Amino acid sequence: MDAQLFDISYLNLFTGLFVVVLLAGLLVRFWLAGRQMRHVAWRREHVPEAFAGVISQAAHQKAAAYTIAKNQFDLWSSVYSAAILIGWTLLGGLGLLNYTLLERIEHPMWQQLSLLAVFFLINGLLELPLGWFQTFRLEERFGFNKSTIGLWLGDIVKGTVMAAVIGLPLAALFLWLMQEAGSLWWLWAWAIWVVFNLLLMVIFPTFIAPLFNKFKPLEDGELAQRVQQLMQRCGFNAKGLFVMDGSKRSAHANAYFTGLGHSKRVVFFDTLLARLQPDEVEAVLAHELGHFHFRHIAKRLIAMFALSLAAFALLGWLYNQVWFYTGLGVVPNMMSPNAALALILFMLVTPVFGYFLSPLMAQLSRKHEFEADAYAVRQTGNKALPDALLKLYEDNASTLTPDPLYVKWYYSHPPASERLARMAQAA
Repeated sequence: MDAQLFDISYLNLFTGLFVVVLLAGLLVRFWLAGRQMRHVAWRREHVPEAFAGVISQAAHQKAAAYTIAKNQFDLWSSVYSAAILIGWTLLGGLGLLNYTLLERIEHPMWQQLSLLAVFFLINGLLELPLGWFQTFRLEERFGFNKSTIGLWLGDIVKGTVMAAVIGLPLAALFLWLMQEAGSLWWLWAWAIWVVFNLLLMVIFPTFIAPLFNKFKPLEDGELAQRVQQLMQRCGFNAKGLFVMDGSKRSAHANAYFTGLGHSKRVVFFDTLLARLQPDEVEAVLAHELGHFHFRHIAKRLIAMFALSLAAFALLGWLYNQVWFYTGLGVVPNMMSPNAALALILFMLVTPVFGYFLSPLMAQLSRKHEFEADAYAVRQTGNKALPDALLKLYEDNASTLTPDPLYVKWYYSHPPASERLARMAQAA
């Protein structure tokens, strides 16, 4: 740590900047959520004309109530998470934890790994009430939760063990690079991060996902034939078609592609198959194939890796800046490495500043969704996909009347009215 880099002006400036950006983010969240809730509430009594006769008034009102309740929960969650963040940083929580472990663990690497492990354990415990309330109060209230306390806790335990088994060796490698690989350690770390993510995409379908859900081959003869013919027309090869027992946790329906290379597979939620007709399932799949046709997955991976490169480079610079630590309420170690402290602080503050990039990422995602919709319509006709989407909007209690500005900031998928209008043009 270069003491010459320390300047009290940087401390004051960075602390003030952090507080201002954090408060600004909270204000924007409250403002946008307020707009969304008012916009939805004012339109809850009448189904939009474009959906009259298709979506019932009861379903429309349920979607409005669910949307408002989710926004209220998100606001309280953001305040709670901000309080935890302030506790870890400016109020000295992380510094206290670091000092406590320094007194008890002599070996530098074990001390740093312990700091990472204990921090994530405590932080996870602090966030448990949010997860419990969302599952057993919010989702339960609207009939979506199918999970039990035992299943929910089991998922947490398995996720924690998996994170430790995979994450701690990776963290140890990063910590070693930060101390031993010179000024360009961040470039080596980024390269390892890229390889790790690609490897994770390969092994996830076969080794990780089955730890949480059961997967069985698609047995529906008509549907399987439709899907195989569609994939042949689209020039797409997958390892198999699988049905996942999503219904044991939630009534929400979904379908997705997973894997990379030869491990690619198509996964349908059992809730989706129970709700949609074979031609509608085919249309949903065609939409997903559209993402591959336009190389959206590859483009998003490239974008993610580019952003992560910039993030690693920024971390590489901040690692040696004393004001980065002190400005966030942490006194850096003088006789021990600060790699773990730097990693934790960077992970804590990055979402604060990154929040304001949300509209750009959302806009790109919506553009991709429009393109995938158009592709699906060309492959399956102009009726099946709109019908499927309307059923999913109804079943998932997605509002048909979102606030336009809220959509531009948050929505990764276009609202129903815009999607249906674009599909009609593409037909």
